[in-house]
Formats: sequence, C-alpha cells, structure tokens
Amino acid sequence: MPRITAASNAAQRAETRRRVLTAFGELLFTHGLPGLTMTDVARHAGVGRTAVYNYYADMEQLLIAYALDETERFLGDLRESLATLQNPVDRLALYVRAQVEDLSRRHLPPGPAMAAVLSPASFAKLADHVGELNLLLQDLLRDGIAAGYLPPTDVGQLARLIHGTLSSSAARGNTGNGTELDARLAQTVRFIQLGAGARFDDDGRPARLA
Repeated sequence: MPRITAASNAAQRAETRRRVLTAFGELLFTHGLPGLTMTDVARHAGVGRTAVYNYYADMEQLLIAYALDETERFLGDLRESLATLQNPVDRLALYVRAQVEDLSRRHLPPGPAMAAVLSPASFAKLADHVGELNLLLQDLLRDGIAAGYLPPTDVGQLARLIHGTLSSSAARGNTGNGTELDARLAQTVRFIQLGAGARFDDDGRPARLA
C-alpha cells in the first residue's frame, strides 16, 4: 500500500489515480502498448499492483481511462487558448499545432489499433469523446467561412481530411532535432491553412477572400 500523503482519503485516491494514469502515459511513450502490463504500470507509478486493480480491472479500462482523461484535458486547454485569438485562420493554426504536438506526445495507438485492443463498447465511448475534437474543428472552419477568410466547402469532409493529415504529420514528426520539428510543424500548419482555402497578405497575415 502506498503511504498516505494527501489530506483526505478522497484526495489520496485522486492522487493515486493520477499517478497511475501518468505512469501509463509515460510507459506508452517510451515502450508502446504491446507487452505493457499492469505490473509495469504499478512499478512505474510507485504503487502496489493491487492499488492499480482497485481503479482499473484490466489494461482495456486503463487505456480508455487514460485516453479519455488526456482528451478532456487537451480540449480544456485548447479551448482556453483559442479564446485568446480572434482571427479564424490564426485559430486554425493554433488547433493544428496543438493537435500535432499532442498526438506526438501522447503516443496513443491510432484508431484502427485502438479498435483492435478495445471492446466495441469501449471504442464507441472513446470515439464519442474524440468526436468533440472533430466538432470543434468544424466550428473553427465554419467561423472562417462566415467571416470571409475561408471559401464555402463541405466542412465535415474537410475536417476529416485535416485530421488525417494531422495524424500523418504527428507520426512523421517523431524524429529529428528541435529545429527540424519546428520547421516541419510550421509547414504542416501552412499546408492545412492553404488547403482549407486561406490566403495571406504580403506580410503573412490572413486576408479575407475577395
């Protein structure tokens, strides 16, 4: 049993759960999902294996809990950051950067791989939650169209194309030094902005379409 350091039992449970999820995420990043066990997670978190099972019955529950937790936190941070920008093309750039960086950092298995290791019910639950990201992107694109910065288009189809590009860019972006990764990310941002129909003035600022 881990030594109780939090102020209450509820706080201690929340702290233990956070340590487990953090440890799981770190192991996903360094080792990947194949071969990862609950014992590995418990050891990395510095808690007993029984403590992990108190919260998650198996690796599937742990994986889905981690994915949902990360997505929820990412969405909250992203919405706060987007609220600081007014121009819809700049907001699209922020979304793209945040998504590529998050996909690269979390190292979650791609959708098809997740479907292979999760039950249909768990995968559907994750898909519903991740769907919030798709809705957010569609809202950004609609704002850009309404404000005259992006041309009218099938927003749902464009959002799917953008997310496919983001997943591919995150996979390619795991190698190279910091300068190379920053340059690749900047290229991805501009590629998606232009692909969505955005145009820029001579100073590189988003311009309304004629």
